[in-house]
Amino acid sequence: MSSKIDQIDRALVKALQSDASLSQRELADRLNLSQNTCWRRLRALDEQGVLQGSTARIDRKALGLDLVVFVMLRTRHHSVDWLAQFRRHVLTIPEVVDFHRIGGDYDYQLKVVTEDMPSYDRVYQRLIAGVELDSVTSYFAMETIAEGRPLPL
Repeated sequence: MSSKIDQIDRALVKALQSDASLSQRELADRLNLSQNTCWRRLRALDEQGVLQGSTARIDRKALGLDLVVFVMLRTRHHSVDWLAQFRRHVLTIPEVVDFHRIGGDYDYQLKVVTEDMPSYDRVYQRLIAGVELDSVTSYFAMETIAEGRPLPL
């Protein structure tokens, strides 16, 4: 974090990671701040780009999204144009919830969340239809032990 972030800001961020639905008054009370001070700090964190919107955590299984797949991709292409096309293509696939360029044996890692194996196969077919890839390896999660954990502050 930036050196402009002090312990109070860290506490605000930590509280929001735990429960983003807290009102400004609840946050202020929790941290023994005035509402005005809390508001100013939240606004500053937003302006600095530390806070990037607010989302709800969703129980994916309650929505029938039971399959999590980690997809490891390798490519022979590393041109600027290919990379731009590849990134645009992957970002059109809503089942891809995380997308990383990585070091090591593979070039990219995707986290795909979907209903079942036939729906994953449709994602796979869409993925390979959009760009040329050297290899695609899929790892299927058997159990989710922890997911969407807060950042360590």
